[in-house]
Amino acid sequence: MISILAFLFVFTIVVLIHEFGHFIAARKTGINVYEFSIGFPFSPKIATLFRHKETEFTLRLLPLGGFVSFSRNEDESETIEFLKEDRWKRGIIISAGSIFNIIFAFLLLTVALLIGKNLPLNDAILSSIKTIEIVTIGTVHLIFNLFSGNGSMDSLSGPVGIAVMAGKAANAGFINLIYFTGLLSLSLGILNLLPFPALDGGHLIILAIESLKRSPLSQRTYQIVGIAGISFFLILTLIATYKDILRLIA
Repeated sequence: MISILAFLFVFTIVVLIHEFGHFIAARKTGINVYEFSIGFPFSPKIATLFRHKETEFTLRLLPLGGFVSFSRNEDESETIEFLKEDRWKRGIIISAGSIFNIIFAFLLLTVALLIGKNLPLNDAILSSIKTIEIVTIGTVHLIFNLFSGNGSMDSLSGPVGIAVMAGKAANAGFINLIYFTGLLSLSLGILNLLPFPALDGGHLIILAIESLKRSPLSQRTYQIVGIAGISFFLILTLIATYKDILRLIA
């Protein structure tokens, strides 16, 4: 139970930080955000927490993660609305989620090292930067090796594996949970910048292609790329979860 609660708490926080980055960037570039939601995107809306200007802050049935919506109505296509905006604005908004995750990770890691390890501020900052560098390089190498055939799926963790790690961190104490949350936020930020469909990095690649073509890709192309990316990562998550379960029962 502790593992599940710790996972829900930590995962929701890092996703909300990510979405808050998108939200702030949209507001600063003059693009309306009509919904900021706590919860899984495709689950039913159960409550409106409050409204601020044009944004409705809501709670969804499955309280896992969160999202922002640029569509005024739920039956409208968010892709159509977002594609109408200038490319430079879209680029800033897309990048902001990962940037916020990395900044949040840096702050959490620094605090954890200051309190947990009693390091001086300068040492804690330098150690946090070094950790970010190591995790970034390690993540890129892991993904590259996986797709080049030199890696193994055993090195990946799905929701079950992350929940187990979150539970262990929670049992080890609050400072350990803070440090783990920082690492998870960092991993989420880095992964989202990778140039794969359905990830923010994939959307940035599409923006670069559009800039070179000097014309936008069709909505149909966006839909195909999005569906392909989501399907791929769903399969990857299922495989990683299967591996997690095997490790638990071994």
